[in-house]
Amino acid sequence: MSARIRLEPPPRERRSHAERTAETRAKVMGAVVESIAEVGFQRTTASEIARRAGVSWGAVQHHFGGKDGILVAVVEDSFNHFAERLSGVEVEGLPLDARVARFVDGAWEHFGSARYRSTLEILLNTPAREGSDWQAHMLDAWNRIWRRFFPPGGRSPREIRSLQLYTIAVLSGLATANMIGGPQPRLFTGPLALLKQTLEERLAPAR
Repeated sequence: MSARIRLEPPPRERRSHAERTAETRAKVMGAVVESIAEVGFQRTTASEIARRAGVSWGAVQHHFGGKDGILVAVVEDSFNHFAERLSGVEVEGLPLDARVARFVDGAWEHFGSARYRSTLEILLNTPAREGSDWQAHMLDAWNRIWRRFFPPGGRSPREIRSLQLYTIAVLSGLATANMIGGPQPRLFTGPLALLKQTLEERLAPAR
């Protein structure tokens, strides 16, 4: 009679404290985005966030300090995701129309997403606070991305900022319409084409 061979399960790989922290933070922020997208901002309570994330509220407070801390983290994470997306787009040597198209298409992928819709609800329902510097951080990052696609070319800082704010306003407005009326991709084809046309005209070198 042959002896039975007992197979031991492979040892579980131990994760570092930093890895566990990053995983928990990602779960919580994902729970916020999911909850706002499904039940809205007002019903995204502390208990709902903890339930969806599968952690205790004490763990949430440990990582974020409270609900306000989570909301700020979600907004920052959303914009970082946007910045990373556009930072990876190749623009070197492309003509203006191609750069405009890649910028607007890449930006709309973000602004039209559930991630941004949740971010927008947070921004609309959370009053700005004195001493908060994440808004300035986001505008600075937006400016760096913009300059990567569209070098100043002799334009004044005021003109550049006006074009940036106009672009943000158009994309945010379309995102709001998308949130109210539901996803209707063909509905936004015309406005996005008009945005591209406007940027091409305003960013074209002076003749």
